[in-house]
Formats: sequence, C-alpha cells, structure tokens
Amino acid sequence: MEENRIIELVKRIEGLLPSDKDGLKEEVRNNIKSLIEDYLHKLNLVTREEFDIQRDVLLKTRLKIEELEKKLNN
Repeated sequence: MEENRIIELVKRIEGLLPSDKDGLKEEVRNNIKSLIEDYLHKLNLVTREEFDIQRDVLLKTRLKIEELEKKLNN
C-alpha cells in the first residue's frame, strides 16, 4: 500500500475521533499510522508493479520451456 493511501486511511479514522484535546488527536493519528504500516509490512505484500514484472518473467520462462520441449521432441 502506498504511503498516501495509509495517510488517507489514518485521516479518515482521525475524523471519527472527538475534537483535539492536549494534542491527543495528533498522537492517536501517529500511533494508528505506525500500527497500519507495521501490519502491512508483516503481510509481506508486493506492489502491482512488482507483481506485473514477475508475471512477465514467468510468461517468458514458460514460453522458453515450451520452446525447449519442442526442440527435445524433434
């Protein structure tokens, strides 16, 4: 998940909190952001770009294997 999406999610959660008293809202926002980032990091996710690159590599590999199998069968 991109940084700006995390910030957007934190702001939406922050909007649910009561009015800011003694900087509590800012502290809660920072803690929520940190917790979300840690959780997402533990999920071991990949970006769409990384996924697409790996898909292309796998496709090329599969085509190469098929080509080599044809050569072996001839």
